[in-house]
Amino acid sequence: MFSQFIQGLLNTGGQAQAMERYAQIASKVNNLNAKNEPQNPLDALYPDNKVNTPSFEKVLQATTKSNFGTLLLDPHLKSVNADIIRQSPQTSLTNALNEAAAIQANTQPASKSQILNVVSQISKKHGVDEKLVQALIKQESGFNPNAKSKAGAIGLMQLMPATAKNLGVKDPYNIVQNVEGGVKYLKSMLDKYNGNMILALAAYNAGPGAVDKYDGIPPYKETQNYVRNILANYL
Repeated sequence: MFSQFIQGLLNTGGQAQAMERYAQIASKVNNLNAKNEPQNPLDALYPDNKVNTPSFEKVLQATTKSNFGTLLLDPHLKSVNADIIRQSPQTSLTNALNEAAAIQANTQPASKSQILNVVSQISKKHGVDEKLVQALIKQESGFNPNAKSKAGAIGLMQLMPATAKNLGVKDPYNIVQNVEGGVKYLKSMLDKYNGNMILALAAYNAGPGAVDKYDGIPPYKETQNYVRNILANYL
């Protein structure tokens, strides 16, 4: 049980010294074990306050912008859509993908809320005010993806075929492609006229050549009413 050194002390009558030495060694071993491997698993989650070791809760809290306790206790954060619960995860995912694919391919009519969502996402992507894009679409097509003017302008944002082609729009009746092309073109007009919304809208309707020629809104009644109506809906 004892080392040869301690046993020698015992054999020579140094029992008190031997026991003291053994106690010192045992204490040192116990301290080393305690440092290397906590005896209680909770020590890893909530370490001694005297030790500068962050608790598991604090580490997890530091990885999220939300309060850890709020995430656990706030009942509103735990609420979910009941329609999703009634469906299996695979069914919900399939329905969502089918809906997105249908809208993308224009195989089913899109609701106005779906169109507004597309407008919002694409407007943010190009840094254009979505309210302005909404007002423009209302004036151009009345939110009808299948609209076609006598001049041949197509879709929500009434893109002319040549313009649509230059903007990379393969199917101008496609909601996503049409809005993407229209917003991209509107953004280019806003950039050309240094953010002047009136000139950008006039150029969207009559073309930048006409705006440059007259150094402002062209003297076309259609263009003047166009700009006036969009601004009225936007403001």
